[in-house]
Amino acid sequence: MAFIRRRRLERELYSKERFSLLLLNLEEYYFEQHTANHIINKDCKDERKFRGSLKICSKSIIFEPDDNIQPIIKIPLRDCISIKAPEDNEANNPFTRNPSGGISVVCSQVFLIKERNVIAPYKTVRGRTEHFFQLDVAGKVGDVVQTLHQLYRASCLDKMGDQAAMITAILQSRLARTSFDKNRFQSISETLHMECKAEMVTPLVTNPGHVCVTDANLYFQPLNGYPKPVVQITLQNVRRIYKRRHGLMPLGLEVFCTENDLCSDIYLKFYNYQDRDEVYFLIATYIDLTKPETFRDLSKPVGALNKERLDRLVTRYQEMPDPKFMYGSHYSSPGYVLFYLVRVAPEYMLCLQNGKFDHADRMFNSIAETWKNCLDGATDFKELIPEFYENDSSFLVNSLKLDLGKRQGGKMVEDVELPPWASGPDDFLQKSQEALESPYVSEHLHEWIDIIFGYKQKGSEAVAAHNVFHPLTYEGGVDLNSIMDPNEKVALLTQILEFGQTPKQLFTTPHPQRIIPKFRSLSRTSSHSISIAESPVSPNEESFEDLTEESITLAWNNIAKLKFDKQYKIHKEAITGIAVTCNGSSVFTTSQDSTLKMFSKDSKTIQRSVSFSNMALSSCLILPGDTTVISSSWDNYIYFYSIAFGRQQDVLMGHDDAVSKICWRDGRLFSASWDSTVKVWHCVPGETLSNKKHHFELLAELEHDVSVNTIDLNAANTILASGTKEGTISVWDITTATVLHQLPCHSGTVFHAAFSPDSRHLLSTGEDCCFKVIDVQTGMLISSVTAEEPQRCFKWDGNTILSGSQSGELLIWDLLGGKVIERIKGHTGAVMSMWMNEQCNSVITGGEDKQIVFWKLQY
Repeated sequence: MAFIRRRRLERELYSKERFSLLLLNLEEYYFEQHTANHIINKDCKDERKFRGSLKICSKSIIFEPDDNIQPIIKIPLRDCISIKAPEDNEANNPFTRNPSGGISVVCSQVFLIKERNVIAPYKTVRGRTEHFFQLDVAGKVGDVVQTLHQLYRASCLDKMGDQAAMITAILQSRLARTSFDKNRFQSISETLHMECKAEMVTPLVTNPGHVCVTDANLYFQPLNGYPKPVVQITLQNVRRIYKRRHGLMPLGLEVFCTENDLCSDIYLKFYNYQDRDEVYFLIATYIDLTKPETFRDLSKPVGALNKERLDRLVTRYQEMPDPKFMYGSHYSSPGYVLFYLVRVAPEYMLCLQNGKFDHADRMFNSIAETWKNCLDGATDFKELIPEFYENDSSFLVNSLKLDLGKRQGGKMVEDVELPPWASGPDDFLQKSQEALESPYVSEHLHEWIDIIFGYKQKGSEAVAAHNVFHPLTYEGGVDLNSIMDPNEKVALLTQILEFGQTPKQLFTTPHPQRIIPKFRSLSRTSSHSISIAESPVSPNEESFEDLTEESITLAWNNIAKLKFDKQYKIHKEAITGIAVTCNGSSVFTTSQDSTLKMFSKDSKTIQRSVSFSNMALSSCLILPGDTTVISSSWDNYIYFYSIAFGRQQDVLMGHDDAVSKICWRDGRLFSASWDSTVKVWHCVPGETLSNKKHHFELLAELEHDVSVNTIDLNAANTILASGTKEGTISVWDITTATVLHQLPCHSGTVFHAAFSPDSRHLLSTGEDCCFKVIDVQTGMLISSVTAEEPQRCFKWDGNTILSGSQSGELLIWDLLGGKVIERIKGHTGAVMSMWMNEQCNSVITGGEDKQIVFWKLQY
């Protein structure tokens, strides 16, 4: 209905024009139009001539007469018998006084539309008819005829796919020969950010053209100039922007300039996802809520936001005798609360102020004025109150018609003046709520919690953060029970109640950052350095191209659609490790049967089987370049196997007990062992064609109290997490070989631990059937989820977990909700190992049942 209403408005704007894109067939394009005469029965006594507009479309020729009585004529190109122009020598003869500029179209069928300007079913006229179109600009005839011949050949192709491909080629050629007309910019001072090809989409039709984004506007210029030469969207007016899938491809972008309208102001379909994402990024940077500079610095109290004021306060603080305080007023007090709520709670203000309202110029008059006072005022450090983030906007409106006084300029105090970006009180609260839930606030709110409720509230951290208030505002700042003088006691109590109170300190260590989906930073320097994509290939095809954030997000959003693909029994004991070559053709596995096997995905056969000793192998990995496989063993050794030469290349005796897990990052090997250590090695590969071996240099040894069962590294390769057989999780700074945090997370062995993609959190699972989430920065345990049985291995994206259980099922978990959202039958024994590709749409699991199982996402 919203679109229908908008169409009616457009129809009023363009009421003189009967043509619309709805007259075209589905997937048909309108290319160009020419002013012309339609001549019927040319050179005959009953010759008739109608002036109008000739429109060239990808599957038809349309003529729209100026006379509304006459019908619009639509000639399908597939029904054309001939399309001809005057002879070249006649048309190009400079001595011809009145060149005809005509095009003759002979067809077997024609449609008559909107006769007498009435919307009705089309009339079909069958039989051979000739239509002569005389263009006002005769020099255009040759180009028009050539275009019509190309389109006619496309329409005559037998296969629809071939027709579409040829028309697309013609369209792209026309778009490539044109560009956005910069004279259409609203201002000569506008800066161009990008230009690309796209199509404007409305229900049932699309219109090709050029998109242009400047520092002030989004433009779309239709190739055909319809319905107007340029569609302009002012970026300051944009309220919402969404990426859409168009034709099941990640190519759509929808822009809204209203908050609640269901119909967008423009819907664009791009020809590649890079252009779509670039336009999205440029527009998003201009909205009230994605710009960091829109927000206050949440790591500072209000009094520290203005550096000049802060410098004066710090100087006074340093010269002040004990007890020192930086701020002579508080950020929350009964007076400040009633300052905001006077319009809905006037009796309380009158009670607090001895029967009077405050002076009119000191009232809550406007958002901007209040912010300025909090930023610049010598004694104004107040925070907002919860009502700014709720749904009742009555405190912003003087609905009681209170006489709140007259300001110095003579203006009466009425409703609160809102910022220009708010259309009204309700809109202001809605945008405030959106700001509170915005990416920036979600990423920084913990810093504000540290100041108000946390470790920066008191002591040396409070001093360092410029967050020191009068001692009477703090819990325990004065013992009222020890004061015997009743007058002094009443005075102090009154001062405490009126001056304000600092909340109870809830945290003594830094508060963890909120667990949120990863948001793209707005500070990138190159528009192409972080492109966002969805995989354009079929789910049944392999794609090993570089993928980016949105394709991974798409995969995790659909992880519950993971489906069984194939399974193979390739070992005699439980499978302990899986590694896959870059092209996905070869899968290497380790097993407790002491063998390393190479399985060909193409031939579905085991191509190699290697045994280094008679002890179990615990894990494996492939070095960059797919030349070497490294395996760890319970015999205390680490083995290097050359894929190219099919033999053991080297061996490292790294530990005094079984090696439980290995990782490789940036030329360094990390090995965990039951000998209670994690070792970091610098490894220089040997020359495979000579007798030279790898050179190993021990860089660091991280000592534990008990056996280490698993390790993982963060994305920057600077922090290592280890899990022991007694359930302890340790977080290490690799650069200094020091432990940052150590937590007794599990009761029993830690089976697996892994950092989130953004490295802010660490997830672990253990013998006690629990998932535990640790905030890496603070070392605080922030989440615990209990399963029905132990989960042996997992992959996760920071929010969703895909885990392999003791019973063999694959479970998909909503971490924030703490619940299983999907169970998938898998192995007949415990899932011991799991591999996932970069796209996160292909999974291989290895089980206690000696089998590897291939899984694929089916979108």
